[in-house]
Amino acid sequence: MTYTITDLANEFGITHRTLRFYEEKGLIEPERKGQTRLYSKRDRARLQLILRGRDVGLTLYEIRQILDLYRNGKDIEEQNRLAVSFFKKRLAAAKEQRAQVDHQIERLEDACRQFDSHTIFASHPHREEQALRTGTH
Repeated sequence: MTYTITDLANEFGITHRTLRFYEEKGLIEPERKGQTRLYSKRDRARLQLILRGRDVGLTLYEIRQILDLYRNGKDIEEQNRLAVSFFKKRLAAAKEQRAQVDHQIERLEDACRQFDSHTIFASHPHREEQALRTGTH
């Protein structure tokens, strides 16, 4: 079974440009019939893996490494080990980002409470008793 660029773009909710980009990067390799690209079941499966990898924050380099293991016929356990190592690395980074965002939210909530409940004065209060001097006196 083969798929056209429109078939895959519609199925996965991506643009034709996205598919051409992954082709340019060598991640998928559709057959060419003149100007028409024909994608195989293998291309479709690889595209699905690419998009899942992108969804969890993997880089194209990491995705390529996983896909290359499939291309080289390595055993599934090696492929899974590599994928899990990338997932764990990305998970740790996401947790760190979440901690930073949580800290920022707390600081913003504190600032909002301070501004809502107190009048904030400038560090140099304005003195009303000083007359404005214009230089004409």
